[in-house]
Amino acid sequence: MFGFLKKKAKNTSVELEAIANGQLVALESVSDPVFSQKMMGDGFAIEPEDGAIYAPVNGTVTTVFPTQHAIGIESDEGLEILLHLGFNTVDLDGKPFTSQVAAGDQIQAGQVLTQMDLDAVRQAGADTTCVVVLTQADQVESLEVADPKAVKAGDKVAQVTLKG
Repeated sequence: MFGFLKKKAKNTSVELEAIANGQLVALESVSDPVFSQKMMGDGFAIEPEDGAIYAPVNGTVTTVFPTQHAIGIESDEGLEILLHLGFNTVDLDGKPFTSQVAAGDQIQAGQVLTQMDLDAVRQAGADTTCVVVLTQADQVESLEVADPKAVKAGDKVAQVTLKG
């Protein structure tokens, strides 16, 4: 009845894990301006050292692009996340990727989502940098990303606070 009598919803926190073994880098430092200028949203990037790509959260796969270079995820908390695997990889028509999930699949943090053939990506002249982007800025109260460093898949690398 009276809005001021309602308890304010507590903000929800979501931990994001590294999606690959490699080097965590600031999103602003990647070579693709769409991501470095955060046109798709805020997040982080990893320079992978091997081709296994893992889920950063528990949730649901919302989409696997036909070219397999991008995967959409909605976390159990409702956070929308895009994994974009390499730059200029859309032109490779899915060849360097072996997806192990499909839209609608329930996933667990640390689960392998796809295999990325890094050598094939490089040989095609594309970039292997993988980005994790929060695609709906209006959902996010704050994002804290760890400083650039070597990471293993499953390491906590970011903390997101969702708006209450």
